[in-house]
Amino acid sequence: MDVFRRLRGFYLPYMRYLVLSIVMLVLTTALGLVYPYLLKQIVDRVIIGREYRLLLPYLGLILAAAVVKGAFNFGQQYLGQVFGMHAAYDLRNALYKKLNRQPFSYYDRVHTGDLMSRMTADLDAFRQFLAFGFNNLVNFVLLTSFGLALMCSLNAWLTAAILVLLPVLGWIAVRFDSLLWPAYKRVRKTLGALNTAVQENIMGMRTVKSFAREGYELGKFDGRNEAYYASNLAAADLWKRFFPYMELIGNLEVCIVLFVGGWLVIRGDMDLGDLVAFFSILWYITFPMSQLGYLLNNWTQSVAAGERLLEILEAENPITSPVASYRGKMRGRVEFRGVRLVQDGQEVLRDIDFTVEPGQTIALLGKTGAGKSSIVNLIPRFYDVTEGSVLVDGIDVRDWDLDALRRQVAVVFQESFLFSTTIFANIAYGKPDATMEEVARAARIADAAEFIEQLPDGYRTIVGERGLGLSGGQKQRIALARAILADPAILILDDATSAVDMETEYTIQQALQEVMRGRTTFVIAHRISTLKRADQILVIDGGRIVERGTHDELVRQDGLYREIFEMQFRDRDEFSDDWLRAAVNEQRGVQW
Repeated sequence: MDVFRRLRGFYLPYMRYLVLSIVMLVLTTALGLVYPYLLKQIVDRVIIGREYRLLLPYLGLILAAAVVKGAFNFGQQYLGQVFGMHAAYDLRNALYKKLNRQPFSYYDRVHTGDLMSRMTADLDAFRQFLAFGFNNLVNFVLLTSFGLALMCSLNAWLTAAILVLLPVLGWIAVRFDSLLWPAYKRVRKTLGALNTAVQENIMGMRTVKSFAREGYELGKFDGRNEAYYASNLAAADLWKRFFPYMELIGNLEVCIVLFVGGWLVIRGDMDLGDLVAFFSILWYITFPMSQLGYLLNNWTQSVAAGERLLEILEAENPITSPVASYRGKMRGRVEFRGVRLVQDGQEVLRDIDFTVEPGQTIALLGKTGAGKSSIVNLIPRFYDVTEGSVLVDGIDVRDWDLDALRRQVAVVFQESFLFSTTIFANIAYGKPDATMEEVARAARIADAAEFIEQLPDGYRTIVGERGLGLSGGQKQRIALARAILADPAILILDDATSAVDMETEYTIQQALQEVMRGRTTFVIAHRISTLKRADQILVIDGGRIVERGTHDELVRQDGLYREIFEMQFRDRDEFSDDWLRAAVNEQRGVQW
């Protein structure tokens, strides 16, 4: 019950539907128990007493009871569905809201396919129990208690005879449940792993085919499918061992009633009508007793599913807005003070100190994995520092309102993500009320307008899933236009032009000149030509700032920057026309 206690906030507001459903269920159960009483009257008065005139009235009563019972049964099932769907609706919203609020570090650990499995299969399993399982359990209790009470009123000795088997039935049910719960937990876990494999394979299908690894992926999927199959088979094996005992107990109860009841009728201690009614009640309650395994299965699956949902709902989120958070307009001054960052036990950054004044451009250069992206990810608080502080306009980012902070910081990632909607909607994502003129201007600055306007539907062209259908450079330019349109105080370009050619990069840099004026800009790039005009260049190595200064200052030093510079421009004969044009413009005083 602990799982349902922790999830009670989602179904308690709708308990009125469940209460009404249970009231109708009680009436349905009571009407169902009218049949044995009417059968007793038909046997005793019509068949034995030869009062044939009463046959039609009794049949009419049976028909009327069936109609009313059917109406109540429909009502209780409908209300049960409403109860389950309302709770599932709120739970689904809460899960999605929680996932949207989780920090980057959460998604570093989880798999998309597993999250999808929890949001669909696990949530539906929990909804099914609320809609049907709870009522079925109540129905089982009502039928058993009402039936036993009515049977006891007919003949206490015969009732006592069949009650001998109830402790055995209870022990089997408890034992079955204790084994079934971990079995279905494994089923849910292996289903999540299977969905993860499918999701990763579909997203990476181009990579799979380019390396002819279809056979490997099929083998990997087969292994996870085998694990899911084996976990289901283990659960089915438990059912296989449980139901024969249930069937045996049901048949033993029938034999006891026939033997003991027949003996009592022969002795004259019990009327034949009472025995027929007793036998009818027994069959009436035998069905829900035979369904006890199904009820336990439904209960166990909902508990296993609820636990997986709670893992999302109760996941810690260390990155939240303080109560008295700052929401002011940002000027763009950024300061790192003694920043240290540890992730998964590994030190990613240490001793990071620098200051950027509003409107300055700061470039970060270093080898892959040096920690460049980790530094800029601390500014919009995608991660929190382990030690030290990051300040924007003199205020620690942990004291800023998260929405206010991130609305004024735009990030263009190296891997550009586009939504499956129009190009216009993708560019206007950060500014939903943008006009076509504003979107087109941002596209022109990002050097995306030309290829967009050549598309059949222009800005109304639907982008394929995850931007498929566009080249890497086109996606990057659309993502860049999206950041430009947001008009941020701080612009972060995390290798944002890595997928475009040098000529396009040069064009974008010239267009960004106006955008970056008066705006604090962080540029991460691997090309010296991309960042040489920055006000300050930070060279990162092993999570530390090993060099800092302007291009001219750093190129004269015998350090990592000079090493990277010489690697890129060792042979002047290899310089492209783009470099020569940039060099000519440099002589003319063109500023980046």
